[in-house]
Amino acid sequence: MILNSVSGIAGEDQSEQIEWEFPEKLEFLFEPSRYKVAYGGRGGAKSWGFARALLIEGWHTKRRILCAREVQKSIRDSVHRLLADQTQIMRLGSHYDVLQNAIKGANGTEFLFTGLSDQTAESIKSYEAIDICWVEEAHKVTRKSWDILLPTIRADSSEIWISMNPELDTDETFVRFVENPPLDAVVTHVNWRDNKWFPDVLKKEREEMLRQVEAGIRSQDDYDNIWEGECRTAVEGAIYAKEIVSLIEEHRIRPLPCDPMLKVHTSWDLGWNDKMTIIMAQKAASSIMVIDYIEDSHRTYDSYVRELESRPYRWGNDFLPHDGKHKDPKTGKSHFDVLRELDRDVEEVPNIGVEAGIKLARQMLPLVYFDEEKTTRLIHCLKRYRRQVNQNTHEPGAPLHDEFSHGADAFRYMAVIADQMDNDVVEYYPPPRSRGFTF
Repeated sequence: MILNSVSGIAGEDQSEQIEWEFPEKLEFLFEPSRYKVAYGGRGGAKSWGFARALLIEGWHTKRRILCAREVQKSIRDSVHRLLADQTQIMRLGSHYDVLQNAIKGANGTEFLFTGLSDQTAESIKSYEAIDICWVEEAHKVTRKSWDILLPTIRADSSEIWISMNPELDTDETFVRFVENPPLDAVVTHVNWRDNKWFPDVLKKEREEMLRQVEAGIRSQDDYDNIWEGECRTAVEGAIYAKEIVSLIEEHRIRPLPCDPMLKVHTSWDLGWNDKMTIIMAQKAASSIMVIDYIEDSHRTYDSYVRELESRPYRWGNDFLPHDGKHKDPKTGKSHFDVLRELDRDVEEVPNIGVEAGIKLARQMLPLVYFDEEKTTRLIHCLKRYRRQVNQNTHEPGAPLHDEFSHGADAFRYMAVIADQMDNDVVEYYPPPRSRGFTF
């Protein structure tokens, strides 16, 4: 697509016409719509196209444009540099004044830059008059950030532009705007093959990754995500990445009704400000069926017990980590004491160490089924459970403590006590392909 400027606006020669090259797949950016979404892999010219479209919009009409991403520690983390470079490439330097933290147009157009993770409903009110909000690297944006941002961008005919290389199909942005897009949304999948200016250097990079996939150095999952813009099975560097791939390939995420003949055992990761997570599982023969899951915070034990006992399950043991025996100085009671007073049968998870527990979880995962509806959040946690990486040496370290680690920790505890999940009556359940792990 070639976009022609109006004579006498840009450039020193007032009779000059300027032609701007633009990706055909992104032409929808110039048509009115509340939400405009482009997702895909590397080399699709998404960011380049969005930057050009916004500069053209701001050149043609006075606009107040917010460029946002989930985390912006400094202006260097934003698309400020990309926009500044494009003003020169597009010969719009005489129209735009590039400032340290903003870009301003001669007609009053203004580009602003912010991170969303630090915003509150109060602090973001200053952006109410925004005409267009471009959210870059949108796959990282959380539900909380979207819930704060979207009602704020409410000027007449205001628009939300979203660009991203997707990561997981359970990410908030992908679910909200790709799998279940709003009614007034245009959603486009853009990849390297849609970019007629795809550079030779990236062509060679893509071909090299294909070679590495064929050699077994990189996975097909890596290639499909990086170059084809498909969602990953698990995040890059996930601790259980291979096991999650097998879980999906073997169709062990499925509707999984509770077997009334088997006990339901629970494993807990304890938290108040952090998440409390509770996994509910049954064991039969050499299989474990994870049938239900709770994740919440700032709740008392009696509320969790009421929620558990509202389910029509035949209860076994509640397995808590060893730190559950620590006494609360205010009450003199431990987590174990409180649950036992609520008539729960509580047992301790042996403290064998994190790495030993991860090893057991890896061995157990090939034998586990998950209910596809009730354990969605738990599976998401396992997909995102990864290690900290030293910024200097790039060496992986201990597992990262974040919003996803609590569910993964409860799963690790379940692997440690798997052989203690007994039943009064054991019914046979067809196991998946065995990987040599027995209870």
